[in-house]
Amino acid sequence: MSSLERRYAVTLPGKVAGHGPPTVVVVHATDALGPGGTLVWESTDGEFRVEISGEVATVLATPDAQLRHPCLYAVELP
Repeated sequence: MSSLERRYAVTLPGKVAGHGPPTVVVVHATDALGPGGTLVWESTDGEFRVEISGEVATVLATPDAQLRHPCLYAVELP
């Protein structure tokens, strides 16, 4: 499978002190490279963008101003 067909599930924690459940965002590879020199992955709407190394997703862009975690857990999907 080519890297442009791969996808990851990235887990975003619930709101700080809100005790809300986590949210899972599915991201797909783009042909862009991020600041770390690896592929940029984005949600279907293009608003959530990360670089992924191993199981760590480093946040590049997010529509959620409350997201204070620069690194998130990422799992490759089948």
